[in-house]
Amino acid sequence: MDPVLIKVIQFFLSLSLLIVLHELGHFIPARLFGTRVEKFFLFFDIKFALFKKKVGDTIYGIGWLPLGGYVKISGMIDESMDKEQMQQPPQPWEFRSKPAWQRLIIMLGGVTVNLILGVLIYIMIMFVWGKTIVTESNVPNGLEVSPLVEELGFRDGDVILSFDGVPLENLNDASRILLVRSPETARVRHADGTTETIAIPDDFGQQLFASGERPFSALVLAKIMNVESESPAELAGLLSGDIIRGINEQDIDSWQEVLQTFVDYDKPEVELRIERDGLINSYSMAVREDNTIGIRVESPDASATELTYSLDESIVEGIRYGYWTLYDYVAQFKFVFTKQGASQLGGFGTIGSLFPGTWDWQAFWHTTALISIILAFMNVLPIPALDGGHVMFLAYEMITGRKPHDRVMEVAQMIGIFLLLGLFVYANANDLIRFLG
Repeated sequence: MDPVLIKVIQFFLSLSLLIVLHELGHFIPARLFGTRVEKFFLFFDIKFALFKKKVGDTIYGIGWLPLGGYVKISGMIDESMDKEQMQQPPQPWEFRSKPAWQRLIIMLGGVTVNLILGVLIYIMIMFVWGKTIVTESNVPNGLEVSPLVEELGFRDGDVILSFDGVPLENLNDASRILLVRSPETARVRHADGTTETIAIPDDFGQQLFASGERPFSALVLAKIMNVESESPAELAGLLSGDIIRGINEQDIDSWQEVLQTFVDYDKPEVELRIERDGLINSYSMAVREDNTIGIRVESPDASATELTYSLDESIVEGIRYGYWTLYDYVAQFKFVFTKQGASQLGGFGTIGSLFPGTWDWQAFWHTTALISIILAFMNVLPIPALDGGHVMFLAYEMITGRKPHDRVMEVAQMIGIFLLLGLFVYANANDLIRFLG
């Protein structure tokens, strides 16, 4: 099956599951409080529906426009903008007739389900598949650091021991912690065995985001894996297993530096300093027109440590993982309001690209849990037309004892709808530009 089609199927399967469960989060408390629910739809049914069936007071159906889903609750000002109903006297089964605390529970039901669902999926993942981490043993040469973090005092070959005194379990988390969690200090062990505590500026996450750099990656020595026959490298005497320690006057610590050096290389010859059997010698050779010398460098070490959990351990780890997923997403949300962050906003294409091009249930559930956590946060934002907008007006009512006027609610709802439509168009336009560009 085509990888793109697999991504699309996984995207709609995940989206459908999350929409139905989110709307159930509104539907169930509404029914428990005796509130009539007129419609329960997966996807929007503008003009017509692909399927619908009335059971009791509720029409259940599937719309044709896959931009979300909804429940239409009687007596509630929502995206349906049913002004005729709102002009009639309130009925006991309507949303507007219920106490504010009941209406608050109904409105918070969707995001609550999304949060609980995300954590439950993470618990299942930990129990069934466990977790993959990168430890010191998986990066025998330490980490390669980007220029920006090097200015702080990090060095190639470092191993990060802790941030703010908290031991670092997974070296793969180091970049994200530095970007969004604003640590004040990092404890590192340098390649020479010495340890150092490095101070990190308050705004370093912003600097790192603006730079676009990936601060840490596994340091892989520039070890030659293969030498082409009759190539300049072979003619100069290079052998498989040699380690490149320098190019001309430049010291080399990693394979990435070798590749970067040859990208724009404009000289006819090059001199390499080669380590072999503990000795370092220089070898001069010609550079071909395509900026190559006929060597293949060893690929990055992809080893990792697999952790498995019992059921009770999975519960604890799943909750912890869900918490930090939500925390990190909320913390990085501030970048959306920067020029660079706005340009990186994405729509359906970006979300769909999160899924693998093959059937991988672990990846599918991991991505679904992430989207569920994201939906919980996005829906609780105080924007009219989102759950958080309704919660904002309910909070006002509960604090002041006065309901906002229906006209105010209607205007706010329309403003919210236009804001969301604008954001939807902008995000998907970014996807289109990236696809065409």
